[in-house]
Amino acid sequence: MTGSREFDLIVYGATGFTGRLVAEYLAERYGDGSLKWAMAGRSLTRLEEVRGELGVPADVALLTADSGDPAALKAMAARTRAVLTTVGPYQLYGSNLVAACAATGTHYVDLCGEPAWMRHMIDAHEEEAKASGACIVFSCGFDSIPFDLGVWIAEQAAIERFGKPAPRVKGRIKSMKGTFSGGTAASAKATMVAAAKDPSIGRLMLDPFALTPGFQGAAQPNGMLPHHDAALNAWVAPFVMAVINTKNVHRTNLLAGHPYGTDFRYDEMMIAPGLGEIGKAAAEAMAKMNPIGGDGGPKPGEGPSREERENGYYELLFIAEMEDGRSLTATVKGDRDPGYGSTSKMISESALCLIRDGAAQGGIWTAGALMPEKLKTRLEANAGLSFSVSD
Repeated sequence: MTGSREFDLIVYGATGFTGRLVAEYLAERYGDGSLKWAMAGRSLTRLEEVRGELGVPADVALLTADSGDPAALKAMAARTRAVLTTVGPYQLYGSNLVAACAATGTHYVDLCGEPAWMRHMIDAHEEEAKASGACIVFSCGFDSIPFDLGVWIAEQAAIERFGKPAPRVKGRIKSMKGTFSGGTAASAKATMVAAAKDPSIGRLMLDPFALTPGFQGAAQPNGMLPHHDAALNAWVAPFVMAVINTKNVHRTNLLAGHPYGTDFRYDEMMIAPGLGEIGKAAAEAMAKMNPIGGDGGPKPGEGPSREERENGYYELLFIAEMEDGRSLTATVKGDRDPGYGSTSKMISESALCLIRDGAAQGGIWTAGALMPEKLKTRLEANAGLSFSVSD
């Protein structure tokens, strides 16, 4: 349905910090003219300024649409095969665009880390998206692609090596340099405000199966308390993004037909530096930190310098544990800071996977259920990610 449209891709929010990085990436890597794309936002003047500042070719069209104008968003969506949006918090500014894409059969990717809003969108638009052919994929940045694909890699290896999936996978952040985005912080704050007004949002945030309507799996590990992880011989502490990543991993398992099993258990924690009492003290200190809830981080539209983005990195471990004690570890590495440099590439390649690799299917998906192998190939080739498996 979307093959004959005016544009292949529209970047909505192109004047924001992450949106600019996406536009810059597309211009640099896909500037051969084969990709018909446009930049969109609220202000034509700002779009013109950003296009000039980034050196984006003048033939890249500029479109205006306000997030509060459903008619304008629907008209915009109807012109393109896919929309990539960085305009958050999505619970404040994203609902009309999801509705527009579901109605027009337009594919959609975002950076959402707001599970309560995602559940509301699933309930409201999944059937319509299936009917129209719109392929809607949330959480196409650091939350949750490296985690979603990391679990998938670990489970694929377990099936190949042990003959069946691992009933337990531990996601562990081994190292990370970089900041969460200002948009992530704003989304967290918006969620806290919304939960204070509506208790049902708080219940969804606490439910590991909030994104698996109709399915409730096994009791999940408690990732909220620091403890000693015998598998690593290290102390671990809560990871702030686990609240969204774990839900997306369980949704992947559901949508893919439970390849990890219906009793699959998964959690995410950060490995604390140091051994023994030093590691314990570090884990307890990390547990008290709130890296995205304070006022000292970047604001929406702000972010680190190019040097800071390029010097950032992350390394994630996914330990697949079998009932008989056997195990293996999948490792995911990224060569840029997670919240900006790596995220802007991941969401771009996710969109291109939909429109160039034939991955799109109508409905509301996760990357891990829809296109794990195709997206992995793209991320390794273009986005600085690597995936490996070891004993």
